[in-house]
Amino acid sequence: MRSRHRLFTAGIAAIAAARADRWLHHLARGLGIVLMFHHVRPRRNVAFAPNQLLEITPEFLIAILVELRREGFDIVPIAAVPDRLRSDRRARPFAVLTFDDGYRDNVEYAWPILRQYESPWTIFVTAEFADGRGRLWWLELEQAIGELDRVVISRNGKLLSLPSRTLDEKQAAFDAVYRQLRAGPMERLRTVTAELASQAGISTDGLAAQFCLSWAELQDLAREPDVTIGAHTLSHPVLAKLHTTAAAREIAESKVLLERRLGRPIRHFAYPFGDRSSAGEREFRLVRNSGFATAMTSRPGHLFPYHADHLNALPRVSINGLFQNRAALRALFSGVPFLLWNRGRVAEIET
Repeated sequence: MRSRHRLFTAGIAAIAAARADRWLHHLARGLGIVLMFHHVRPRRNVAFAPNQLLEITPEFLIAILVELRREGFDIVPIAAVPDRLRSDRRARPFAVLTFDDGYRDNVEYAWPILRQYESPWTIFVTAEFADGRGRLWWLELEQAIGELDRVVISRNGKLLSLPSRTLDEKQAAFDAVYRQLRAGPMERLRTVTAELASQAGISTDGLAAQFCLSWAELQDLAREPDVTIGAHTLSHPVLAKLHTTAAAREIAESKVLLERRLGRPIRHFAYPFGDRSSAGEREFRLVRNSGFATAMTSRPGHLFPYHADHLNALPRVSINGLFQNRAALRALFSGVPFLLWNRGRVAEIET
């Protein structure tokens, strides 16, 4: 995880130094871009924050909106994406703002800014988080390792014991456990994080209610014309790890439940995690069969005309909280990092 961050930092620095975001953007920039956010809140004064990549400050959100307009992007609602992808290539580029999981800070800190800048936005809601009973296991893992001096879990019948006293040890332990759990079954992931939380004396009850919007709050939000609410499954699993029947239920029933609770059609979906190991052709088919108009992955890239034929597998650009600076934004908005990532192709087919 840290090696990827170092590579990203070096890449952004190289693009900025060569001004590649200026002279290559006409080749790399697509018709539009879908930005992916999670938390928006004031900077936390904590030493150990391995999930910091999932949060940006309100001030940086303002910088994003200013930079989008400076670069000539129209900020449009998610419902406009299909038509914009079929529009004339000479049209102004567009940007869509999406927020995953349904965090309360999106309303508390992001929405006033978005309203001030007249920017429509979409929030993808995990139903069990709105119930107050979902498992924010990545937060459980962060809090547990933050408290523990040693992290002990079983692995293939053997104990894995990792020191966790210093900040470097804690980060290394978090990276190792996170990587191992993501590679295994969902049942083990949730069991292990619950066990670590118990060892650290941390209760897993109430985290969703603490950090995520309730149904009552979502019902109020659903009445706002500048807000679109989308589905993000029932329980936020890695869909690719589930049996087809279970994956179909997570997708289809999240739509039905949100429509029933909010009294609004739910036309848009985001895959939890959303990378290639989390969602593929089977999941894309299940989403299409469930009647969603669009679905968002987290595969990185801009939107191009051919994405009009792949509306159930659209790429997004994650706004990483570790890189809150204008150089990173200019590079991402130019499309140049994705041109390099895809080895000279403007984009990678998302199926």
